[in-house]
Amino acid sequence: MTSPSPTFTVIIPARLASTRLPNKPLADIEGEPMIVRVAKRAALSKANKVVVACDHVSILQACEKHLISAVLTKDDHPSGSDRLAEACNVLDLQDHEIVVNVQGDEPLIAPEMINAVAHLLEIDTSLSISTAAHSITDLQDFLNPNVVKVVLDLKNRAHYFSRAPIPWSRDEFNNGINQLPDVQPLRHVGLYAYRVGFLKSFPNLAPTILEKIEALEQLRALSHGYAIGVHISEEHPGPGVDTLEDLLRVRAIIRGIKN
Repeated sequence: MTSPSPTFTVIIPARLASTRLPNKPLADIEGEPMIVRVAKRAALSKANKVVVACDHVSILQACEKHLISAVLTKDDHPSGSDRLAEACNVLDLQDHEIVVNVQGDEPLIAPEMINAVAHLLEIDTSLSISTAAHSITDLQDFLNPNVVKVVLDLKNRAHYFSRAPIPWSRDEFNNGINQLPDVQPLRHVGLYAYRVGFLKSFPNLAPTILEKIEALEQLRALSHGYAIGVHISEEHPGPGVDTLEDLLRVRAIIRGIKN
């Protein structure tokens, strides 16, 4: 007997302001706004609903024009998680339901990865959050503070997330880091699944010193004792869009797919 398909909602937080790429959600990618591209990719997953949670009417109108469900949320949320929590209330989602947070700047997100993180919460009720990671095979990625690393326990739950090169090899790195450690390092993918009950309570959790030092919001959940399951992906996700250079690269990739 096969297990039933996961039942979950994808919510895509979208904020108009962006310091590195103005009006990023509305950036054109082969004739469609980026936020629409992301929503259409997410709709290829097993989600029963895909909704954009935006902070500006222009994003709402762009979604409606392309028949993408969207809700307007407050424009002063300190984080995407806070925006998701408001969207859960607007959508009247129940505490036991599962929500997958897909970033609004990931037009090449893999639908299979969305399914995988949702499935982790479905099969393990002790988890409040799940996310994804893949192996790091390039030394420069291991050293790059913009590449977030994660180390796991024996149940593939997150021990810690860091911008530093972890795990740290005491014996190998005494004279500098010239190679990857013997233990395969993992790059964290910014894709999360949450139980709605946790998501609603998250804005009330006090920020922690580790979260502030690393500038990683997920460390708040770990510090408060919430378990985070991690799906290890065999594939590396497509590039996200933070800068104009990223946008041009993604446009070229999608143009190549269409051709």
